Amino acid sequence: MANALAQESSPYLRAHATNPVDWLPWGERALRRARREHRPLLVSIGYAACHWCHVMERESFEDPHVARLMNESFVCVKVDREERPDIDALYIDAVSQMTGSAGWPLNVFLTPEQLPFFGGTYFPPERTQGMPSWTDVLRAVAAAWRQHRGEIEDTATQMRRRLAAAAVLQTATSGPHQRTLTEAVSVLQRSFDPQHGGFGSAPKFPQPTVIELLLSEAAATRSRPAEEMALRTLRAIIAGGIHDQLGGGFHRYAVDASWTVPHFEKMLYDNALLARCCVRSALHFEDEQLLSAGVRALDWMLREMADGEGGFCCSLDADSEGREGAFHLWTLEELREVLGEDFEEAVAWIGATEQGNFIDPHLAQRGLNVLTARGKRLDPASEQRIRQLLLCRRERRVRPARDDKRLTAWNALAISALAEAGAHLQAGVLPFGDPQAAARMLQAAQRCAELTAREMKSRSGKLLHSWCNGSDGPGGYLDDYALLLEALIALYEATFDERHFNAAIELAEQMISCFADEEGGGFYSTAHDAERLVVRRKEVQDQPIPSGSSSAALGLMKLSALTGERRYEDLAIGAMRLVEGAAARHPAAFAHILQAMRLALGPMKQVAIIGPAGTQRDELVRVVRRALRPNVVLAVGDGQGTPSSLPLLKDRVALEGRPTAYVCEHFSCRQPVCDGEALSRLLDEAL
Repeated sequence: MANALAQESSPYLRAHATNPVDWLPWGERALRRARREHRPLLVSIGYAACHWCHVMERESFEDPHVARLMNESFVCVKVDREERPDIDALYIDAVSQMTGSAGWPLNVFLTPEQLPFFGGTYFPPERTQGMPSWTDVLRAVAAAWRQHRGEIEDTATQMRRRLAAAAVLQTATSGPHQRTLTEAVSVLQRSFDPQHGGFGSAPKFPQPTVIELLLSEAAATRSRPAEEMALRTLRAIIAGGIHDQLGGGFHRYAVDASWTVPHFEKMLYDNALLARCCVRSALHFEDEQLLSAGVRALDWMLREMADGEGGFCCSLDADSEGREGAFHLWTLEELREVLGEDFEEAVAWIGATEQGNFIDPHLAQRGLNVLTARGKRLDPASEQRIRQLLLCRRERRVRPARDDKRLTAWNALAISALAEAGAHLQAGVLPFGDPQAAARMLQAAQRCAELTAREMKSRSGKLLHSWCNGSDGPGGYLDDYALLLEALIALYEATFDERHFNAAIELAEQMISCFADEEGGGFYSTAHDAERLVVRRKEVQDQPIPSGSSSAALGLMKLSALTGERRYEDLAIGAMRLVEGAAARHPAAFAHILQAMRLALGPMKQVAIIGPAGTQRDELVRVVRRALRPNVVLAVGDGQGTPSSLPLLKDRVALEGRPTAYVCEHFSCRQPVCDGEALSRLLDEAL
């Protein structure tokens, strides 16, 4: 018999519909029951691609005995963290304060007033390695609630104050400052792994926003340390098992320090961000291998994550056939069977062994190999042949499940990555393989933007956060608005279609109206009319995607440069001032807003190109795009017909009818030029 989750739109929630646990979705029904029955809430938070969420479900939530304990003492609530990031962020913070760490699955116990008083992550079915069993936890919490409810409620009230205090940020009186970015790079150097690339030790996450920050610093200041950290990290990731050597794209993180053994789920956001990193780094370092990895990741998104309507789904599961990584792992015998006469050459390239290279203490799988590209380099034709043979065999396996939710914020990241790659490929500054790649990516970016504008809206015209199987999810959060703002600007700069610019202006005004904190500065994560939780927060850290606050700051800085609207810049700087001190000390958590600070420190250059379409105008555009220029915005118009809605293009004329480039700062422009060499000199001098 199904529980109340059977009617939910989220695939993650529906997957728990046949559990014997009397799960309810988050909402008034569950909260009202807890208040009426004077029972605590047991809120379990996870997501569809989470391996340990599946493990805990199999071990505990599917067990009738365990389910009876849960149902007797608690009102049990299941939450999809991707569908309700506001609930997830609030209780991740609470459990972190209680225990010093948090993750998924997250299991937190609340009073009927939604105040947390105990929590943790994965609990095993039996006591092990000093961990209590899940049934131990259930019995202990139930007994404590019966015997010490008053004390628990007092403690929970104190937690409300701590959560509220953590949500209040003090604004700096000035800033941003160059020393903040200088210190941020130094801090990253101290945690950099010079042997394997990346930051910290195992488990190791790719941290694409950090790589983007390093690339922007390398381009803006010629920082050699920033260049070296970015390049070594990306090359190590691309050569490792975290990179799907067959199908393209990237797994979520590595369980080891050398990027060999992945945690096998694939997330849309990781692949959009890492693909963009690869394209930007290929541009900066003129590296075809980096570009190849980026293009293959984007093609993987188009092939395996596209939902058929123009949008993109969330993730692919880590598990298939009940085993983690089963879709991606190989024994030496399988490789020998599939590759035949190519076997020896392939093993020298991918580093497979009889004992396997998959070493994970949780799984203890022996003789299994993750495919890497760390061995002997092969000629491109051989690599392609080996990839194709293995890919054909892999396609016969049972595929991992896909979470078909469409999230506005993650789709916005896909739009940005596709638009940026398409623009550089179209300009011919990144020649690689398929000549249709640029058109393919730009078309996909525009189609996704059009779908978002058409379908990801409520009846009132405001953004939705999610959509799945014909059902609308909750209203949009700050990151939905802010990341889509960035995406629309990127799409305008890729296509010069002013519809995208006009949509960006409209969206920015909605975002300011719904989320801006006019008194304290910055932006709240939830809209002014959203459901009120125990505290209203400003999520400022990039975990794992750029925070709404940092994305709003970066998008508004670019919009200010395109429009000359100082109000946008003031709002962006207000968000920066809330976190500048923390950003310098903890740059990995604030990398995206540090990029916004780079724009604010300037010089921010505005390039306007006016003139009829054709090879001469294309050459001027190509000059702008052939280098990584984080502090440049670009607007292009034909100077004929309907007047442009872009202030940067107004009153610009094509000299003698020839395409003409204007390089400006704060709308004060240098002498206009008509040839690429002169434009290149102006840009190099300006930067």
